[in-house]
Amino acid sequence: KAEEAVSSSDLMVEEKAKVVLFSYWRSSCSWRVRIALNLKNIEYESRSVNLLKNEQNDDAYSSMNPNRLIPTLEIDGHSLTQSMAVIEYLDETRENPKLVPNDPYLRAVVRSQAQIIGCEIQPVANLRVMRLHGMEFKQEWAYHWIKLGFEALEKEVSKTAGKYCVGDEISLVDILLVPQIFNALRWGVDMNQFPTLRKIGKFLDEIPAFQEAHADKQPDAVL
Repeated sequence: KAEEAVSSSDLMVEEKAKVVLFSYWRSSCSWRVRIALNLKNIEYESRSVNLLKNEQNDDAYSSMNPNRLIPTLEIDGHSLTQSMAVIEYLDETRENPKLVPNDPYLRAVVRSQAQIIGCEIQPVANLRVMRLHGMEFKQEWAYHWIKLGFEALEKEVSKTAGKYCVGDEISLVDILLVPQIFNALRWGVDMNQFPTLRKIGKFLDEIPAFQEAHADKQPDAVL
């Protein structure tokens, strides 16, 4: 069936091809994909797209990603965009760990929590929106939206948390959480207000796949 996951024999051939991630070191969406690639043990080449220099608007990049956003992942002969879609593609075509549960209810819970970050927090508190709103207001703006979203996420995760956000297995929502905590701290949000998220974040920070994906460890990082 056309809808079926790529076969293991096909993957043996395909994974020999270079996997390329077009990203920016401090982009939380790029960060998410780095974590997923690491969890899936997929080797990849990172190519920087500097948002501060507006390199996402260059013809070469915009022809690959017409939305002129990052990341873009080249894999299996495809150019994939939108970080959550990329992560789900990796989950459906690569071996464990599973990042989105098979159980329909748990899958809905994971996606719902992940979308609080992916749809309600990050899109309104990113560089593109701040530039339009006015960079002189960036601190107040980012603080407001991240705090508001984390208030909702804390309540939801407190109902489902084990060691991680939904039980004791790492899932899509954990992948989105770590970069968003980084941004929360960057914009002055006190994570002590969100004890469940803070505790889970600390667990995740000890995992090599998350450590290696950290913004500060990227080749284009400016520290």
